[in-house]
Amino acid sequence: TYISILMINCFIFQDGSRRCKERKKTVSFSSMPTEKKISSASDCINSMVDGSELRKVRSNSRVYHRYFLLDADMQSLRWEPSKKESDKAKIDVKSIKEVRTGKNTDTFRTNGNSDQISEDCAFSIIYGENYESLDLVANSADVANIWVTGLRYLISYGKHTLNMIQSSQDNMRASWLGDLFDEADVIGGKCISLCSAVQLIKKLSPGLKNVKIELKFKELHKVKDKIGSDVTKEEFIEVFHDLCTRPEIYFLLVQFSSNKEFLDTKDLMIFLEAEQGMAKVSEDISVEIIQKYEPSKEGQLKGWLSLDGFINYLMSADCHIFDPEQKIVCQDMNQPLSHYYINSSHNTYLIEDQFRGPSDITGYIRALKMGCRSVELDVWDGPDNEPVIYTGHTMTSHIVFRSVIDIINKYAFVASEFPLILCLENHCSLMQQKVMFQHLKKILGDKIHADPPNLEDNYLPSPSDLKGKILLKGKKLASNCTGSEGEVTDEDEGAEMSQRMNNEGGEQQTVVQPKKFQLSKDLSDLVTLCKSVRFKDFQTAFQNQKHWELCSFNEVFASRCATDHPGDFVNYNKKFLARVYPSPMRIDSSNMNPQDFWKCGCQIVAMNYQTPGLMMDLNIGWFRQNGNCGYVLRPAIMREQVSYFSANTKDSVPGVSPQLLHIKIISGQNLPKPKGSGAKGDVVDPYVYVEIHGIPADCAEQRTKTIHQNGDNPIFDESFEFQINLPELAMVRFVVLDDDYIGDEFIGQYTIPFECIQPGFRHIPLQSLTGEVLPHAWLFVHVAITNRRGGGKPHKRGLSVRKGKKGREYATMRILFIKAIDEVFKSAAQPLREATDLRENMQGAGHCDTLQMSCHQTVTVTAQMLITCPFLPCSQMIQTSRTLLESSDSVYERILQVQKSAMEFHENLHDMGVKEGLKGRKLHKSVESFTWNITILKVITAETLSGRLTPVKNSAPIGDDDLHIFYHKKI
Repeated sequence: TYISILMINCFIFQDGSRRCKERKKTVSFSSMPTEKKISSASDCINSMVDGSELRKVRSNSRVYHRYFLLDADMQSLRWEPSKKESDKAKIDVKSIKEVRTGKNTDTFRTNGNSDQISEDCAFSIIYGENYESLDLVANSADVANIWVTGLRYLISYGKHTLNMIQSSQDNMRASWLGDLFDEADVIGGKCISLCSAVQLIKKLSPGLKNVKIELKFKELHKVKDKIGSDVTKEEFIEVFHDLCTRPEIYFLLVQFSSNKEFLDTKDLMIFLEAEQGMAKVSEDISVEIIQKYEPSKEGQLKGWLSLDGFINYLMSADCHIFDPEQKIVCQDMNQPLSHYYINSSHNTYLIEDQFRGPSDITGYIRALKMGCRSVELDVWDGPDNEPVIYTGHTMTSHIVFRSVIDIINKYAFVASEFPLILCLENHCSLMQQKVMFQHLKKILGDKIHADPPNLEDNYLPSPSDLKGKILLKGKKLASNCTGSEGEVTDEDEGAEMSQRMNNEGGEQQTVVQPKKFQLSKDLSDLVTLCKSVRFKDFQTAFQNQKHWELCSFNEVFASRCATDHPGDFVNYNKKFLARVYPSPMRIDSSNMNPQDFWKCGCQIVAMNYQTPGLMMDLNIGWFRQNGNCGYVLRPAIMREQVSYFSANTKDSVPGVSPQLLHIKIISGQNLPKPKGSGAKGDVVDPYVYVEIHGIPADCAEQRTKTIHQNGDNPIFDESFEFQINLPELAMVRFVVLDDDYIGDEFIGQYTIPFECIQPGFRHIPLQSLTGEVLPHAWLFVHVAITNRRGGGKPHKRGLSVRKGKKGREYATMRILFIKAIDEVFKSAAQPLREATDLRENMQGAGHCDTLQMSCHQTVTVTAQMLITCPFLPCSQMIQTSRTLLESSDSVYERILQVQKSAMEFHENLHDMGVKEGLKGRKLHKSVESFTWNITILKVITAETLSGRLTPVKNSAPIGDDDLHIFYHKKI
């Protein structure tokens, strides 16, 4: 940059060529990945001796670019150029009291440009008898970490620093790698072949390319002017150090180690509890992790986790971002079928486009193996009296109906034991309908659910009730039909598509009207819980539709319903199943956005499984939860009979506490070149998008900077924050792209439901465009999830800000303009205010002032404990908490009473509104306000109840131990 060039010239003028050379090295270090990987405190010290460009910050908004370096004797820290005399432009290491990370001094707080300074790049040196501060900003988080780590070691050990740190880490790594080398050196010649050395490092770090490892050895030999290609033990260790060290994980390790180059069992316990959110951490768990992941024998014997062991642990399945509890069925599977999202496929038999593409049974195999629970069969008359499956009125190829039923029988319950829905579009003659019936009965037999619906029930059976059963969705004869056949209305998606194609080609064609066709009673009787009916409007459906009847919505019509009647659509789906299928305009088999219809509560959103991309990423990612069983319980606010939710809400959801998602993209590993990219070499310029998908209020995206020419271990170090208003429906998608691409920019992605994210330091496995896992390609991230009132990044976690009463947001009741009901809701005003005050005061009771280190002997672990555990129990806090918890009983009872009294009016709500003169839109608004108020009361009641440790009646006195346990759970 211009500034760097200017300073080089300045050094030439003042100090001669030697300093100019050092400065040039610094420019290289700060602008490009460092050649020497940082993996120990000695690396940090050596880097400090070489020096770095840092920005010196003053409170008057001035920022000075200076070149800082540590004297070779490690006694003084100097900076150049400076107007001060050389003896004054320095700090004695012995005078340093503390090194603070982040913008945590008065100078940073009062500097006018503080908002433009990255928290990760800022640090302060507190020194002298008057505790003065030298406030600095590095060019990157890595450079800041080097100085913070090195200075903290110098503070603790002084001139003995190098002696203290030379042994532990390097010896553990050297002894482990030495043992591996000796095993490979079978002839005892103290060297191994280049090929053997490459394969050994490849085994230890599978993501590295053979060519890169071999090139590193050859470069080392060239520097040493070595003849021959054999590799010595020292060369092997040096190349491993250069290629396999991850500085970002080293800096994480030293944050939690008590000034050591490893984590002992107690250090690891603090890391697991404070960062990874692990409950009930014990020393035995730490020992177990060390024994499992520490590669060196010394570390295993002494209970030490080295850098290499720490890397192994963080890259293991134990630190995957996906919550392992969600890898099995973990949701309540005993609710009505209409309360679940169901993994669904459209035109399952197609493997390419909708109009000319081939049909193949592999489409069914793929969908069923992926956990799909609703597949489509478009059946037509075929040759030799054998029905066939294809898209009618198109040029798609045919497959025999019987072979598809055989495949369904084989794979129906391989991925999930819960019910499979066969969406049967029957266009066959009566003769071939009989053949269809025979194949279904003979092949599927008792798997077909044949019990008629219970007319007294108002809801469908649950997935648990229907385990191992196949449900047929299709047309059904009227109950009063006594013959062996009857007339029904045909459903023909193919005819609609054909009409669209012909119209686009300029042919005039009249609108295809639904036609009648003859339906066999045998086939009709196989349809029990999923009878296909045409949708007219919501009012008609609420009055006439039976719970076992299912409507199919064209994507375009469903979008119109979501826009014009968002509340009605959600309420409709509380009781009835709704299937949404792609628009006939999607001839290329492109996919609609499933979130557009999930937010309305639509259960069966049929996707074109053969077409990869963003929309299928969302579908696959969403159904990865709950054991990938194909059923996901919808948000509570979409299931409860009396609750308010609008699909198009662009604000917070009533009764749902928004969550703050803090994501730091730290680094990437082994990022491949985009598959469709042209010939530009294997180097990529990666950057990362973080996308939030959900209700309109939640949709957002942010991107990192581009890291040029580094796909092996790019360091991003960028943090983002998102507010999630409906966590139960939100998804997070990580996308890695190439900024310098030819033809294709997509490197990889991973999509995960918000509810499945594990907090802490996590690795994310990247997937290809078609959903396969990319070998050894990862993102390394830090995740923190808190409520809107506080917490988040490590330096903020748990420090809830106590709001004054004037700043508090109190829940209010909407007016219905129905006098009797409004009087009931009016009585809730005071207890609602008290409940809000209780909640805020309860959080305030556990809050303590931010504690800062003021003694240079304070080690990093102590700082981490202060940062991550701000809920420090004390007698005053316990007494305040006891008072608050006991007073919550009264508030809880009063709000509950209002809720019960209001619900007594629910069944007669419509008639009461009419009597008050409400009609049309005003009556609809009144009903909506009622559900809004009930939703608020339910949530406030639940929050008040969650703040109580014991039941209201016959409650025992609240003891200090109970409160300590309570606070541990809150933390």
